[in-house]
Amino acid sequence: MARVVLTYSFARQYASGQTEIEVPGRTVRQLIRALDARFPGIERRLEHDVAVVIDGVLHQNAYLEEVGETAEVAFIPPIAGG
Repeated sequence: MARVVLTYSFARQYASGQTEIEVPGRTVRQLIRALDARFPGIERRLEHDVAVVIDGVLHQNAYLEEVGETAEVAFIPPIAGG
């Protein structure tokens, strides 16, 4: 199972404060759906405007990216500035 890292507080709210969770899935989308099955509502927080880091590599629009069985997947909040 892939290890998912939740790096920001609003996503952790849905996951009962957990920061690292192991879930099954072969794509980022499948990981998000598995998370939502355990923590209803987290999917809509993770499907918009987030960057995804898979094993240290940053991806934009990563929902169809494949993940390995032992991958580490982190969801990064959008960064705003000006």
